Amino acid sequence: MSHSRAGRLLPGADDDVLAALGIKPELSRRMSPFGNFAISFSVICILAGGMSLFGFGLGHGGPVSMLGSWVVVGLMTLLVGCSLADVVSAYPTSGGPYFMADKLGGPRWGWVTGWLNLLGLLGAIAGIDYGAAAFAGAFAQLQWGIAPTEGTTMTLFVAILLMHGTLNSRGVRLVNLLNSISVWWQLAGVTAIVGALTLAPAQHQSARFVFTHFHNDTGFTNPLYVCLIGALVAGYTFCGYDASAHVAEETTNAQTSAPRGIVRAIWVSWVAGFVLLAGLLFALQDYTATQNTATGVPPAQIFLDVLGASGAKTLLLVVILAMLFCGNAEVAACSRMVYAFSRSRALPGWQNWRRVSTRTKTPTRAVWFAVVVPFLLALPALWSPAAYGAITAINAVGMTPAYGIPVYLSLRKGRHYTPGPWTLGRWRRPVGITAVLYVVCITVIFCLPQSTPVTVDSFNYAGLTLATAPLLAWITWMIRGRRTYQLTAAHTAQPSEALLSEGI
Repeated sequence: MSHSRAGRLLPGADDDVLAALGIKPELSRRMSPFGNFAISFSVICILAGGMSLFGFGLGHGGPVSMLGSWVVVGLMTLLVGCSLADVVSAYPTSGGPYFMADKLGGPRWGWVTGWLNLLGLLGAIAGIDYGAAAFAGAFAQLQWGIAPTEGTTMTLFVAILLMHGTLNSRGVRLVNLLNSISVWWQLAGVTAIVGALTLAPAQHQSARFVFTHFHNDTGFTNPLYVCLIGALVAGYTFCGYDASAHVAEETTNAQTSAPRGIVRAIWVSWVAGFVLLAGLLFALQDYTATQNTATGVPPAQIFLDVLGASGAKTLLLVVILAMLFCGNAEVAACSRMVYAFSRSRALPGWQNWRRVSTRTKTPTRAVWFAVVVPFLLALPALWSPAAYGAITAINAVGMTPAYGIPVYLSLRKGRHYTPGPWTLGRWRRPVGITAVLYVVCITVIFCLPQSTPVTVDSFNYAGLTLATAPLLAWITWMIRGRRTYQLTAAHTAQPSEALLSEGI
């Protein structure tokens, strides 16, 4: 590996790292360190997660649960992110968690982690873009009086997916540009929303209400339990920061840029998200009316009550565009995961999904895989209101364990684990143990019943998803994985002429 006298990686050393890991570089390395941070920050997207589940938080513990869990979950997520970043520095590949798990624990660990991560990424795209469609429907009602229905929301959802597939097919330079714009759009958006709600002449809630008020519509009587399940607002938002790992093969100085991208994305989102939630809660006018708003989007009702129709529409557009940036970044991250998992011959039809366009150096077919499958996941929303909850469950319980597994395996490796240039050093073990314990706890919390009585519409599908994903992984391993899965053998093979063909 090439180094300068100061120990920093020289240009070209990134590909030397991949070669040492058994990977043949195929993607275009045009993403800057800022771009790497930007993709994870865009995927976390506080204007998507925090806003989409704001109504859920109002009914599951209210302000005290929303802000309290944001502080706790954000801190613990930062510890998980730091621990994962340590491992990413040692294995900066598009495969992300599954590649690390395989290297540290063996093929079966890699296979299970890969399926968890993939399902989580696909569920995230479905949840983010469906949420964007719902907010767009709320805007349409305010602007044109069009009442949002399941059919119109699904139509908007399909249009958003197609747009994201098209943009991602254009190459990593465009994705990098959009993600960079997304960072400033989100930060400016939070400033604009909080500033407008604060400076408006409408009456504001007291600090006592914002930081101590408890509200419970769940049917459960234990306030601690209600606050635990209310942590989904923060838990769902703080997902997707593995995006920095998935684009590591397209990032310069990946061994330091990717881990720094993960950590920075988490702490910046943590601070900005707290400001956003507090600003919304201070501006809340009528609790019950906000929960039961005709727009279907509680933050939109707050905008209406405080700023009127024109102000509400303006801020809704800010949120919708942030969500679109978020979904586009998630498609980019997921497509790289599909591409890498296919290089390892893990997916059915892997020969197709690992194809790279000779013009854009982008895994174009993997991009469209990351568009079509989320559409299929969200399709049941046409018939069942519970479907969106199931989608968010796939995201949360797929991604979170996939982050904890490589950290656990690196700890189990002990002195035999060799960290990369970015490392926690002597703090790696205590931080890592705390991170793994948190992953276990928050995964269990994600699976708890969220309301009583439990019905088809109120059922929490997270537990079912968590049970199904390892079962699916085991079945596919027995059927084909143990025969076809090869972590790096497919990486180093010379691609056939068909694989080099351009387009999809």
